[in-house]
Amino acid sequence: MSMAVIGLAAGMALGFAGYFGGFGAFLLVAALGVIGFVVGKFLDGDIEPGEFFRSRDRDRNRRR
Repeated sequence: MSMAVIGLAAGMALGFAGYFGGFGAFLLVAALGVIGFVVGKFLDGDIEPGEFFRSRDRDRNRRR
């Protein structure tokens, strides 16, 4: 499935949530979408959990 179709589906879901549930539902759907995206990227192997917990200072020292 192309990224355009996924973006269209996400936009429609946010639109329906905002229209029928109000702004709170819009924020809930958006937050759950972001969480789902991150979990999906993790399961695909595109990101690793250590990338979120590693300090930036260690990365700078390691590259030198």
